[in-house]
Amino acid sequence: MEEQSLFSSSSPTYGWTYDVFLNFRGEDTRFDFTINLYKALHQKGIHTFIDNKGLRRGEGITPSLLKAIQESTIAVTIFSKNYASSTFCLDELVHILECRQKKGQLVLPIFYDVEPSDVRHQRGNYKEAFTQHEQRFNNDQKKAQKWKQALRDAADIAGFYFKPGKEHECDLIERIVKEVCRRINCKPLHIADYPVGLECRVRKVISLLDVESNEGVLMVGICGMGGIGKTTIARAVSNLITDMFEAFCFVANVSKNSQKHGLAYLQKMLLSKLVGEDFNFVDINQGIPIMKQRLHRKKILLVLDDVHEPRQLQAMAGALDWFGSGSRIIATTRDKHLLARHGVERIYEVESLNENEALELLKWSAFRENKVDPSFMDMLNNVVLYAGGLPLALEVIGSNLFNRGINDWNSALDNYRRIPNREIQQVLKMSYDALDEFEKEIFLDIACCFKGDSLEYVTSALYARGICPDYGVKVLIDKCLIKIDNGLVTMHDLIQDMGKEIIRQQSPTELGKRSRLWFHEDILQVLEGNKGTGEIEAINLHMPGEKEINWSGLAFKKMQNLKMLIVRNARFSTGPKHLPNSLRLLDWKGYTYPSFPFDFCPKELVILRMPESSLKLNSPPKAWVPVRECNGF
Repeated sequence: MEEQSLFSSSSPTYGWTYDVFLNFRGEDTRFDFTINLYKALHQKGIHTFIDNKGLRRGEGITPSLLKAIQESTIAVTIFSKNYASSTFCLDELVHILECRQKKGQLVLPIFYDVEPSDVRHQRGNYKEAFTQHEQRFNNDQKKAQKWKQALRDAADIAGFYFKPGKEHECDLIERIVKEVCRRINCKPLHIADYPVGLECRVRKVISLLDVESNEGVLMVGICGMGGIGKTTIARAVSNLITDMFEAFCFVANVSKNSQKHGLAYLQKMLLSKLVGEDFNFVDINQGIPIMKQRLHRKKILLVLDDVHEPRQLQAMAGALDWFGSGSRIIATTRDKHLLARHGVERIYEVESLNENEALELLKWSAFRENKVDPSFMDMLNNVVLYAGGLPLALEVIGSNLFNRGINDWNSALDNYRRIPNREIQQVLKMSYDALDEFEKEIFLDIACCFKGDSLEYVTSALYARGICPDYGVKVLIDKCLIKIDNGLVTMHDLIQDMGKEIIRQQSPTELGKRSRLWFHEDILQVLEGNKGTGEIEAINLHMPGEKEINWSGLAFKKMQNLKMLIVRNARFSTGPKHLPNSLRLLDWKGYTYPSFPFDFCPKELVILRMPESSLKLNSPPKAWVPVRECNGF
């Protein structure tokens, strides 16, 4: 299936002419069940298409019928004993299922005095009908196979079964009308203005859900960094599979709404949506047994979006046996470990957009079309590189620069590189805000000093800093803030920018009052201007060129709390005349001076990496680590 077959960039929502399209075998049910169902729907104000105007003429399905199917929100298929003998009915069914797949059309099957298994496996009257079809269409076996597959697919969709003598038709019609009303009122969720790259990601989630099976209950997690598209994927999946379930509820912004309204409120909202009744309780412990009682026999689709805490999952999907067989629960989160501790085994980690997808999304966001002036291409590629495949960043930047000239693009991108866009920053920072204090320190150290270094070096450096990093590093991985790639600690560029912006906000104007310094120009200002303070805890200096740092050598004297000093590529006019005794890590590869300052007695120093192992300290470090022994450093 080609990209955009499920989701249209130019038309993200669909307009429907009819609420319901009735697909039925006229000779079986037109003058009794079907016409009574039509009248009941009509009385409820449900705009229903029924073919009673002689549109079926000739051998093939007419354009008028095709159009009516395409423009209907729900297709009600009435499988009767002689349904399969009608090629018109079968052709309509094939087209209905194509609309279900491509447009998210809802399908509601009615098994009128036939067993669903007979429809699924073409037994009884259905077998006899296909024997005749195969004789008639001997030269077109593909047509018969397409009909059979359509019957199998339709029979797997949850619907209504009617056996004369077991129930009154009027009761069945009442239940059908009630279900149609519920589904009509449950409009498809808005996916995205420009749903680029969704097809393959949605398919992966649907494969994990195994929606074709009615056995057991499954819970699937969708995880990834903020702005990666978790909610968009969950909405798109919901639109495609909702009609396979008896009831559906999408609980948006679980974390935010639980903080604002409380979890009991979300439980009541969820129950009201799934059961169709109002509930009154004030505590989640009251709500849990009610959920178990009312939902354990119901096949439901439940989406819990943006879950941050275990208690949120526990309150709304505490155990799979709360729900009826065939139910599916989807939870989106930034925390993979949250899913694991809840027992969720099927997890999809959302991938960033590739370059082609990112470029297409940026074009749609910025120009409202896929073809743009070639003079913009270099600039667009620069933005794609900056965004790193993050849909949020591409959409925000593209929208901000809509209808702007090339100079505006250059200026805006330069500004974003210095100070991240506020909207993007707020979304990404939510993951940081959810960390404990020592986890925040680990994250900021990695963002400012250690991105791209080996895990061994980072772990040793954090130990030297006075932080036990093993657990904290795993937390950052689970929350999609860092990754370990071939033994190296990496993070998305915009996540790193978010961390650096947090440090910049500590003191937007006075560099010496920031806890960490990493930008070489900022460090030069502090060293050459002797602007250090006791607020600085870490310096990571990497000069991009051969420029000499012209300083007095005394700049470190005011940095009484400096714990990490990393100098990876720099040339100084003179050696340091003072180094803080607070240092725990000293990594200065280009240190060419014969000795340390005479008053340097770092009693807390744990790691020393210098070019000359013959250098001696007045007070040896607790754990001497010569360069030649630092494997992977």
